[in-house]
Amino acid sequence: MALAIWAWRRLCLSLLIVFIYYAPGVSVLAAENINYNLVHSWADKLGLELFSLGDFITRRKQVQENFKEAKVVTRQGSVIVEGMAKEIEMMMDLKVSAVRRIMDTAENTALSHQNDMPDKMFSYYNAKEMAEPGEPTPPPPTTPPDMDDQIGEPLIYVPPKVLTLEPRPEFHNTPVNFSVSSVHVPVNVFDRASDVIKAIQWSENLDQIFRDNYKNDPSLSWQFFGSSTGFMRQFPASKWKKDVPVDLYDCRLRSWYMEAATSPKDVVILMDGSGSMLGQRLDIAKHVVNTILDTLGTNDFVNIFTFDNVVRPVVGCFEDTLIQATLGNVRELKEALEGLTPTSIANYTAALLRAFEVLEDSKINSNGAQCNQAIMIIGDGAPDTNEEVFQMHNWQKPPYKPVRVFTYLIGKEVSNWDDIRWMACQNQGYYVHLSDTAEVREMVLNYIPVMARPLVLGRHDHPVIWTQVYADLEQDTKLSDYLWEIKQCEDQKADVLQYFQVQERMQEPQEKNKRNYQRLKEALNQPVDSNVYQFMTTVSMPIYDRRENATRIANLLGVAGTDVPINEIKKLLSPFMLGANGYAFIVTNNGYVLFHPDFRPIFQGYILKPAYNSVDMIEVELLDDDRAPRDFNPVLMTIRDSIIKQHTGSKWMLVKNHFDEMKRVARVKRQYYWTAIKNTPFTLVITYPERYGVSRVEPRAEHDIHRTYITGKDIRSFFDGKRWKIHPDWLFCKQTNKTFRTPETELLYFVDRMSEPGWHWPSSRSAMPPEHAAAIYSNNSSAGRYPSINDKERYYCDRQLMQSLVFDAHATTWFPNITSIKEEKRHEFKARFGITVVFLATHSGLTRWHEFHTNLGEQPGLGESFSQHNKRAIDEIWYKRAVDQYFVNKESFVYSVPFDAGESESEIIVTASNAIFHNESAKSAPAAVVGFQFQHSAFYKLFHNITGNACAVDDKDCYILDNNGFVIISTRVHETGKFFGEVNGAIMKRLVEEKVYKRVIVYDYQAVCFESKLNPNASNMLLSPLIHVMRMGKWLLHTALWYIVQLLRLTPGVAANFNEYLDLNGSEPMPEPEMEHSNNNNKRNHWLQYITLKHTRLKPCDMQRELYTLYNEKDNVVYNMTAHACERPFVVLPIPNSNLILLVIDQMCPRDPTLVLSVNPKVINYPFAVNETLSCYKHVRSFNRVRPASCISRHINESSITLCGKGSVLYANLALLLLGLVLSRWL
Repeated sequence: MALAIWAWRRLCLSLLIVFIYYAPGVSVLAAENINYNLVHSWADKLGLELFSLGDFITRRKQVQENFKEAKVVTRQGSVIVEGMAKEIEMMMDLKVSAVRRIMDTAENTALSHQNDMPDKMFSYYNAKEMAEPGEPTPPPPTTPPDMDDQIGEPLIYVPPKVLTLEPRPEFHNTPVNFSVSSVHVPVNVFDRASDVIKAIQWSENLDQIFRDNYKNDPSLSWQFFGSSTGFMRQFPASKWKKDVPVDLYDCRLRSWYMEAATSPKDVVILMDGSGSMLGQRLDIAKHVVNTILDTLGTNDFVNIFTFDNVVRPVVGCFEDTLIQATLGNVRELKEALEGLTPTSIANYTAALLRAFEVLEDSKINSNGAQCNQAIMIIGDGAPDTNEEVFQMHNWQKPPYKPVRVFTYLIGKEVSNWDDIRWMACQNQGYYVHLSDTAEVREMVLNYIPVMARPLVLGRHDHPVIWTQVYADLEQDTKLSDYLWEIKQCEDQKADVLQYFQVQERMQEPQEKNKRNYQRLKEALNQPVDSNVYQFMTTVSMPIYDRRENATRIANLLGVAGTDVPINEIKKLLSPFMLGANGYAFIVTNNGYVLFHPDFRPIFQGYILKPAYNSVDMIEVELLDDDRAPRDFNPVLMTIRDSIIKQHTGSKWMLVKNHFDEMKRVARVKRQYYWTAIKNTPFTLVITYPERYGVSRVEPRAEHDIHRTYITGKDIRSFFDGKRWKIHPDWLFCKQTNKTFRTPETELLYFVDRMSEPGWHWPSSRSAMPPEHAAAIYSNNSSAGRYPSINDKERYYCDRQLMQSLVFDAHATTWFPNITSIKEEKRHEFKARFGITVVFLATHSGLTRWHEFHTNLGEQPGLGESFSQHNKRAIDEIWYKRAVDQYFVNKESFVYSVPFDAGESESEIIVTASNAIFHNESAKSAPAAVVGFQFQHSAFYKLFHNITGNACAVDDKDCYILDNNGFVIISTRVHETGKFFGEVNGAIMKRLVEEKVYKRVIVYDYQAVCFESKLNPNASNMLLSPLIHVMRMGKWLLHTALWYIVQLLRLTPGVAANFNEYLDLNGSEPMPEPEMEHSNNNNKRNHWLQYITLKHTRLKPCDMQRELYTLYNEKDNVVYNMTAHACERPFVVLPIPNSNLILLVIDQMCPRDPTLVLSVNPKVINYPFAVNETLSCYKHVRSFNRVRPASCISRHINESSITLCGKGSVLYANLALLLLGLVLSRWL
C-alpha cells in the first residue's frame, strides 16, 4: 500500500513539472538547465546589431579608405629620444643663461652700491601690500609714530605703491606687471632693518635684466632673486596669494635656495633629552629640529638622535645610518619627535661619539651625500667642551675640519653657555642662543651662510642646480596637513547636517554604505592631469659678495633662479611621434621621476600627498612578473642604474599598465629608449608598445603643405566649421609674442601664414642663449637656422606634426557633414539606438564629431559638451582601448559606461570606439579611431528585445560585462558601471577559476593612508595632569552641545529658524515625549559619535589592487561549456566584434553573499619588525643613486674666519636698567 502511494505521488509531481515547463509565457530556460544554444543566439544577435550600427554610423570603411594615400614608416626610438633630449637641452640652456645673467648683474650691482646708505623710507612694490588702481589703501597714521618697544626705533609708515596688473595665461592667469618686480618679505623679517632695506634698494636694479631676459625668451616663467636677508624679488610683479591663513613662505627654506647655497650635506642632529629640557625648552628644541629638517633636500642625508644618559635614534629602526631627506623620511622623523619625553641626565660625550661614528661609517661605506658633514647640537648647555673627542675625530688634518658643528643653546636662564659655544667656534660652525619660538626660524637659517663659505671663498664656481619636481606653494606638506584637517571638519559637519535630516536612519546600512562610498570615491580621486597646482622644477645659482673685505665673513648675497613649469617641458616631447599608449618621462639622479603618466601627486582631487615628489621610476614602471611587492626585478634595477648614470640604451620589457582611475589594466610588451639631457641631472626615457608602436603613419611627399598650396588647394578649407578640435597640450605652432583665445585660433593663424611668401620652418623650438648665438654667428656657422633674439617675429611650428595634421584634416574633411546620412536613417538612429554623437580622432591630434540630437537634448550645445571632455585624441581612454582591442579582433568595437553610472540620476551614455589601422606591406600602424555615443536605455531596450522575458524572471540573471569585468547591462539598472565582483562575487570567482578573466595584481606605491592621531599606548595619560582638565572641558562641551540640541528639538520656533539657517529644506521636528534617564544617556552617547571629530593624519603607504582582464584566446574552451545544475550555474559567451561577454546565471542555486571581489585598493601588510615603519622598510631596501656633480665643501682660507655665533636678541629699556642698578645698590 505504501509503495502504491509513493508511486502515485511521483506521477503527480512529474506531471506538475511537465505542465510548468511547457506552460505558455514561461521561459524555456529551466531553473536547473540554461539553454546554451539560445544564449549563443542572443550573443550573436547582439553582436550583429551593435556592429552593424557602429559600422554604418561611423563610416569606418570610408575613413580607412581615405588613409590609404599615407605610408607606414618604422618608428626609430633611438633617433626620437635623441631629438627630444636635444630640444629639452636647448630649452634648459636658455633658462640657465637667463639665471647666469641675473647672477652676474646682482654681484656687480651689489659691488657698485656697497657704500650706499640704507634709506629706511625707501618705497618698493611690496607683494603683500601693493594695490591696484582704484583699490582702497590704508590711511596714513594721524599721530606721530610711536616708539617700537622691541627694536627701540620709531615705527615707520610707507604708503603702499599702486601698480596695474593684468592676468596672463603663461603665468597661470595670475595678474602680473612686466615693467617692474615685486618683493615678498617673510613675517619673521623686518623689512626696514638696515641690511634688509639696503639689499631691497640695490636689488631694484635687477628689473632691467629681468625685462631683458623676458624679451630674449618670452617662454620664461617667474624670475627671482632670493636674498640671504630673507626677502625675495620676483619678476614679473604680482600680488602675493596666501595658500594658508598665515604667510609661511620664506625663500630660504625652498629647495632651489638651499641646494644652490650649500653643497649636499650629511647632517646628524643631537637633541638633548635630559630632564632639564621640559616645558618651553622642549617646545623650542622641537621647533629648531623641525626647522633644520625643513632646510634639507633630496640630495641631503640626516638622522636625529636624542641623548640623556643613553643615545638613541628618534626613529628606532633608522639606527646608526643616515637616511635621505625626502618628504616621507622627514615626515617620519618629525612625527617621532612629537612623542619625545625628557628624562635623566645628558651625556654629551656619548652623543658626540655616536654622531662621529655615524658620519665616519657613512663616508667609509660611500653612503650619504659624501660632501659636507655637520653635527647640529640642540640643548640647554654642555658640562664641558669635549675637546678630546674633536681632536680624535675632527682635527686630524689641519687646517681642514671635515665635520662642522652647529650649536643651539635653548633657554633664557642658562649659565654654562661658553662650552657649547666653544664647540661651534672651534669646528667651523655657528652658535646661537634661543629663548623664544618666534626667533627660531631666523636663527636656524644662520647655518646656511656658514655652509656656503667654501663656495663664496672660491668666488668663480657657481654651481647650476636643478631641483626635484615640486608644487608652487608656500609650504606644500604643511598645506596638505591643513587641507586634510579642513576636509575632516567638513566631513564632520556633513554628518551633523545629515543627522538633522535622517535622525536614527543614520545607522542604517544603506545610509552608512552611501556615506562610505562617497568618501572612498573622494579619497581615490587622484587626477594625473590636474590644474589645481602648478608643478615645476627650478634652476638656480648662488650669488656671492665680491667686496674685498667680504672674505673675512664669506658673505652669501643670495640665490638667483627661474622656474621651469613641467607642462612646458612636456610640450617639447612631440608625443605624436610616440603614438597611442606611448609616453615619455624624465628621471633625476636620485631615480625619482620629474614627470610620468602615472605620477599622481594629488588625492581627494586637491590635496598634495605627503611624499609626492620622491616617486621612484621603478615604482611606476610595473613589470608583469608576478613578484611580491617591493621585490623588484633585477632587470628593471639594471635599467634604472643605466638611466640614473645617464647612459644611452634600450630594452624591451613586459609591463602592467593600469589606467582609467586604476580600475583597468593591460599587459603589454613595451620598448624603452633612454639618453641623458646634457648639463642637467636628468635623463629622458621614451617607451611605446612593441606590437603596434614600432610603426607610424606618415603622409607621402606629394602631400607636403607647400605642394598642396601649389596645386591650388585651400588648406584653410580643411578646417571649416566648428566641429573640430586639436589636442590642447600639443605644440603644433607657437607664436612667442602673441596670445590666442584657443589652440584652434592659433592653428588657423599659422595655416594662413603658411600660404604667404617667405614662409620657412624653424629648426628648433627654443631660441638659443644669446652668448651661444653670438659665438655661432661670429664663426659664420651654417649648421642650420636657429631662432635668436634678433628675430623680429619668433615662432615655431612642428613640421612633421603639421604635415600629418593637414593630411588628416584633408582626409576627414567630409566627416562632420551630417547630410551624408539619409534623413530616414537619422530618425531611425534617434528612435532605436538613441545616438547622440559620432566622432573621429586621428593620430595627429585632430578630433571631429557630429551630433544626433535626441528627445532629451535638442540643444545645440550637445556636441560642444562632447568636445570639451574628449578633445585629447590619442590620449583619450576610448582611443587607447580601441587600439589595444584591434589585436584581439580587428573589427571589434570597445564599449564602456562611466563607473558606477547606475548610481547617477542622469541619462547613462555608452561610448563605443573602433581603431582604424593602415596596412602597407608587412607593416601596420593606427591612423585613427572612430566611435559613437548612444543612450544606455536604448541599449537595454535592444537587449530586452533580443532576450525576451527570459532574463526578466526571478530565477535568472543576465549580464553584459566588459573586458575588465564591469557591468554594461543588468536587469537592475543601479548595477550599471559597477564591478561585477561586487555584484556577484561567487560567480566572478568562478569566471576567474575557469580562465574567463585573469586576475592581475597592481601595486600602488604612491598611496596615502589615514593614521589615527590617538596613541593607543596608556603612557600618554601620564604626560600631564592637564589631561584630566582637558577631559573635563570636553565633557562640559559635550553636555552643553547636548542641551542645545535638546533645546532646538523641543522649541518649535527655534528649531524652525535653525533648520532655515542650515537650509535643510525639512519640516519642523516634533517634540518627543519624555524618556527615562537611562534612555537619555543612551541617546546622548549616540549623538556624541556624530559630533566628535575622529582626527587622522596623512601617512604614505603601499596598496595593491586586484584588477581583471579577459583572456584573449580566440578558441577559449570555456565558451563551449554548458550549464550543469548548481555545479556550473551559468553560461558565458563572447559577444562577437566587441569587448563584451554575455553572462546568464541560474539564481536558484545557493551562493555565498558575503563573498565580494573588489577593484578598490587594499593596504599591503608588510612583515614589519617591532617598531618598524614603511620608511624603515624602504630605507633597508634603498636603491642606487648618483650624487650631484658639484661638491665644494672646504677652502683653505676658511680657517681665518672668526665669526661663529650670535646670542638671543634681547632689547633693554634704559630706564628699567638704571632703576634695577639703583635698587641693587640700596636693597
